[in-house]
Amino acid sequence: MAVIGIVGPTASGKTALSLELAEALGGADSVEIVSADAMQLYRGMDVGTAKIPPAERRGIVHRQIDMLDVLDEASVAAYQRSARADVDAILAAGKTPVAVGGSGLYVSGLLDRLDFPGRDRRIRAELESLLEKEGPGPLLEELARKDPQAYEAMDLANTRRLVRALEAIRVTGRPYTPRFPRHTAHYPNVRLFGAFRDSDVLNAAIDRRAKEMMTSGLVEETRELMGRGLADSPTAGKATGYAEAMAVIEGRMRIEEAVESMCLATRRLAKKQTKWFRADPRIEWLDLSGGDVPRAVGEILRALEAT
Repeated sequence: MAVIGIVGPTASGKTALSLELAEALGGADSVEIVSADAMQLYRGMDVGTAKIPPAERRGIVHRQIDMLDVLDEASVAAYQRSARADVDAILAAGKTPVAVGGSGLYVSGLLDRLDFPGRDRRIRAELESLLEKEGPGPLLEELARKDPQAYEAMDLANTRRLVRALEAIRVTGRPYTPRFPRHTAHYPNVRLFGAFRDSDVLNAAIDRRAKEMMTSGLVEETRELMGRGLADSPTAGKATGYAEAMAVIEGRMRIEEAVESMCLATRRLAKKQTKWFRADPRIEWLDLSGGDVPRAVGEILRALEAT
């Protein structure tokens, strides 16, 4: 039985595609969906993550959603253990698992043979203290010296990822990059399908979604989450949309500025996601520029039947 992955950048149509595919494969009796979206792990972060409401899930079980409180730190290693347990349970029940998400490392953590190095709180504290006192400069220099490949590939503005990489390097004494041999499947039969849209169509969808989020209660949702510690969260509070909504609540941004910032940040994210997934030769790409989801589902079914 295949493990199916539906991947691609944000706003590319993955959710609609996954639901239509699940129904085509037999619906709730035959399929369960496993989310591979880092921010949808958080309870209460619904509007800003475009989380599909339970009433719209067509009775299909969705796993790895609403797993964490906003003060919890999301961890790919912890996600890997939990999500793989879900996939194993789905397979054991004779159903098809469909992993859906745009968080590239989470998709790889679930489906690929990735070995996550151990942690050391003392080392992490040292790195975080150095970052706070001197900024990212010394950490970037250390990464460039000890693992040039990771330095070239990493989003260097992501200080949390930077600290994690250096923590792993110091703990293991080895480069960070080789521990992540991408594109080598953990499961014996993995089929990956990627949703994409032409850039102008995707950007229009991103802009439309940002405006809809702001008019659909994002500020109110963020205010409620701030009461639960969102501003102090190591990961959730930095999520696109919520950071801007907090700026609105605190008077640092106007609504219009927040929407513009969300659009720009999400476009940048989509480019990074596209680059990540385009590097994977296993992915079979589906053009959803025209919104023809049934056609795309038909392509997936034919591809599955051909093997």
